[in-house]
Amino acid sequence: MLFPSGTQSNLTALMAHCERGDEFIAGQQSHIYKYEGGGAAVLASLQPQPIDNASDGTLPLEKVADAIKRDDIHFARTRLVALENTFQGKVLPQDYIEQVTALAKEHGLLTHLDGARLFNAAVATGQSLEVLCRGFDSVSLCFSKGLGAPVGSVLVGSASFIARARRWRKTLGGGMRQAGLLAAGCHYALEHHVAGLADDHHHARLLADGLLDLPGVEDVECHTNMVFACFPEAHRQALAQYLHEREILMEPLPHTRFVTHRDVSEADIRRVLADIQRYFRDVASTTPQRV
Repeated sequence: MLFPSGTQSNLTALMAHCERGDEFIAGQQSHIYKYEGGGAAVLASLQPQPIDNASDGTLPLEKVADAIKRDDIHFARTRLVALENTFQGKVLPQDYIEQVTALAKEHGLLTHLDGARLFNAAVATGQSLEVLCRGFDSVSLCFSKGLGAPVGSVLVGSASFIARARRWRKTLGGGMRQAGLLAAGCHYALEHHVAGLADDHHHARLLADGLLDLPGVEDVECHTNMVFACFPEAHRQALAQYLHEREILMEPLPHTRFVTHRDVSEADIRRVLADIQRYFRDVASTTPQRV
């Protein structure tokens, strides 16, 4: 079922699975908990139970088990576990997916996967979507990130689940007479753009390797199409201005995130790296350091 955004797709899934006053378990840094405007609480009257994500993006099984409430009128009823794959570019281990979905079913819980970048996981691992989605009761997939469609996400699940979700989509304003135009773009991206994600991953690695060679740039990580790096505090503002003058927009932060996509070429990556390297060679070396 087509949606204009992944946020609406995720919220509809929660509303189709849960009832008012129910609780869902999600990662503290997950998109569905942290970056979707509190919609589950505001619009669905659901209580989120956040759990700290491990360094690999997983929710530790023991913490998930501990968060499940017993059947008691004093507690919200734990109803669902929500995961995200990829998480900050990291592909969740498939054996973990099998373990956490089995744990959920053991406790009578439903499972939802925010698969906004699941196509990246499929290309990175060589595994099919069928394998990556196995065990989940619903999955949200995005076509407007790495696949490059103008707009659109889809929610997949059983026929009975989709029937419930369709009513909530209408309530949330996601029913569109113009859906065919949007679906055509998604369909084209699905047929022609999936393999190109490998280029995005290559470009991200190229960017990460270049940043690793720069003085003072620390904590460089690369996962699928995402690169994270920490720039020296003394140079963040000057570096941003230097790049802006060269028509490169970047906001250097303690934890700067770069995301490659099909509109970014290898030449673009090399140009950005060259200008950042030029700044540290010609400007930073002559700029007084703040004490």
